[in-house]
Amino acid sequence: MSLHHFFLDGQVLGCETEPCFPLRLSAADAKHARVLRLEPGEHIGVVDAARDYFECEVVSADGDIAVRIAQKLDAPEDNPTVVLVQGLAKGDKMDDIVRHATEVGIGAFVPLICSRSIVKLDAKKAAAKVQRWQAIAHSAAMQAGRRVEPEVCGPMTVAQAAEAFSEATAVLVCWEECPSTSTIAEALSKAFEACGVRDSRDARIVVVVGPEGGLSASEVEMLTAGARAWPVTLGSSILRTETAGVVAPALVLYECGGMGASSPGHASLECS
Repeated sequence: MSLHHFFLDGQVLGCETEPCFPLRLSAADAKHARVLRLEPGEHIGVVDAARDYFECEVVSADGDIAVRIAQKLDAPEDNPTVVLVQGLAKGDKMDDIVRHATEVGIGAFVPLICSRSIVKLDAKKAAAKVQRWQAIAHSAAMQAGRRVEPEVCGPMTVAQAAEAFSEATAVLVCWEECPSTSTIAEALSKAFEACGVRDSRDARIVVVVGPEGGLSASEVEMLTAGARAWPVTLGSSILRTETAGVVAPALVLYECGGMGASSPGHASLECS
């Protein structure tokens, strides 16, 4: 049975000395716990400030949530680290992308400042947006039962992103205008072979999605200048940026053995 999940920022459960103790939840998470109407005897998943993962039994839900540790579990998720580098999109699209991509399983989210981005953020607006997106990712990770809460980075320019991810296992740039695009499966195979990666859990894969107007040719050239970077296609349909930002990382995780795939990505990826 899936457990309700909570993340702790300032509490390490291994340091608790009493068998029963209160969880120091944030105000928003405490409100969420009240909405769930947790009952004594119910079990929840807790990722503490040391990023250790525990199954806890609720002892009391009157006021603060008091628990006892039922067992410590393996914390790492069984997937590669997928970083979504998403071109800034207008309206609430970025909120939706962060929410749904977190549910899919991304490990980090990077807003990308592109020449065709309609949205323009100054430093104050960018800081507020990042804080909002981190809160959305936090909530979505809890809802989805994720054991890892994705990191939300500040906005980067294309040049900054190209430099920051030059050592990634693979950089996949979603761009349909190139006549020689690879499928995601083909690009991953090439990248894993080049890096000698046999277990996809060791991989750090960057997925780049442009804004509403797409990426320019010069931006794609900059992003794919590395030896393990390729323009990739998502199929015959032209997807909206808010759709591509969810579909692309989902396809990467599928090809690596996540999302219910039957591929050999976890145990013996042969780069065939």
